[in-house]
Amino acid sequence: MSHITYKIVEHDGGWAYTVNGVFSEPFPSHAVALAAAKRAAAEQRVPGRTEAIEYETADGKWHTETAEGSDRPDTDVEDKR
Repeated sequence: MSHITYKIVEHDGGWAYTVNGVFSEPFPSHAVALAAAKRAAAEQRVPGRTEAIEYETADGKWHTETAEGSDRPDTDVEDKR
């Protein structure tokens, strides 16, 4: 199982959360950013449907895999404030 950490940071004149170096939109306060990060983290843990997915790799080969709907990451929110 993978793990995702949402980190609350000051950003663009307000507050945001980051995941793997990618910023969310800015929020007007720390509390609003924290609530948004908690909501996003909770949504990541919600199981979905098991489905077949197809994708093409850089070498032009097509692959088909089954994406298990129950294979959801473990998440947390890190707030250093």
